[in-house]
Amino acid sequence: MIIDTDVLIWYFRGNEKAKAAISKAVPFSVSTISVMELMQGARNKAEQKAMNRQLRAWGVNIIHIGEAISIRATQYISDFALGHSMTATDALIAGTVVESGDKLLTANTKHFECVPGMALQRFRP
Repeated sequence: MIIDTDVLIWYFRGNEKAKAAISKAVPFSVSTISVMELMQGARNKAEQKAMNRQLRAWGVNIIHIGEAISIRATQYISDFALGHSMTATDALIAGTVVESGDKLLTANTKHFECVPGMALQRFRP
């Protein structure tokens, strides 16, 4: 299971449903894009450190962007940016999920439904 940034944000905000979903999914993976989005959204260094500590405590597998993911994400932007408003970050996360053959847990299924062959599991906060 790959967990999307939004579910992690819900967790760090104290959402009980996110806490339950994540504890069921351990061990899980995240895209390096999600880690960057978490760090970018932190209010200060202490929050960044707390997030990093929690990711390590869960034993999260961080999937880094390689050539295959980049190629796939570039194709998704070409195919879906205009008609579906796909962003570069969502394209990279989608590429990560499809390349890994895994499923994405996300509350933002609308962002990814256009991607053929992408397995999604909806999270409802």
